[in-house]
Amino acid sequence: MSVFEHDQEPRSGGMGKVLGIGAIVVALALGGYVAYTMLSTPEPKPQEPASVAKSAPAPAPKAKVAEPEAAPEQPRTAAKPKPKKDKPADAVPAPAAPAGPVLLVDSDVSGASVFVDRKFVGTTPLRTTEVSPGQHQLNASVAGEDGVAQSIEIAATGDTTVSVRFKDVRLDAQVAVVHKHTFGSCSGTLSATPAGIKYVTANKNDAFAFALKDLDAFEIDYLKKELKVKQRGGKTWNFTDKSENADKLFVFHRDVSKAKDKLSAQK
Repeated sequence: MSVFEHDQEPRSGGMGKVLGIGAIVVALALGGYVAYTMLSTPEPKPQEPASVAKSAPAPAPKAKVAEPEAAPEQPRTAAKPKPKKDKPADAVPAPAAPAGPVLLVDSDVSGASVFVDRKFVGTTPLRTTEVSPGQHQLNASVAGEDGVAQSIEIAATGDTTVSVRFKDVRLDAQVAVVHKHTFGSCSGTLSATPAGIKYVTANKNDAFAFALKDLDAFEIDYLKKELKVKQRGGKTWNFTDKSENADKLFVFHRDVSKAKDKLSAQK
């Protein structure tokens, strides 16, 4: 067949082939595109339920730590006394050393000067250890009052207390005398205390005793060595002594007169 003849063949058959080939090409292209799309497209994520809020989740509340409950208060019980441990039989406490002598002096007029055996030891009220045990002479004096002298006994240990009373009437005087009678005489003892004055003698008719307040006349004549005693509303007695002078009669008269005046001032 000549070329001319070939061109003369009907076109319907060739067109069909072309269309068939085109359809195959298109099909392959579509298949490749679909495959490529399926491989390159990421897998969709599962959607959250509509009830779940898209906002940021709220922080979780802090867990509350339960505080431990306070233990119930236990009833108080009295403490049991500790048992005393028995001391060994030979554990005897040592005796305390004995305290030395202490002199305590008080007075009804404060600030009185106190002397022990003529040594000044202080003023009242007084506490001193500058003394020794035994017999001592105590003297106390204060302005406006008569001095006080007395014998004291200080204990070897502990306190010895002495009270000095300047305001008290102290009188303890006596003297050996001779009572002169109109005719003759008698001997005896004339004494006086705050309670009164009395004369003691073997001659009972001459003896007497009466209160100081009833002492009416009480006079001393030193040169004549004579002491006159007169009871108020009563008798009068004249006394002397056997001494060479009237010193003892004078001292007796002085002490009794002071006591009598002091008693009179206290009324």
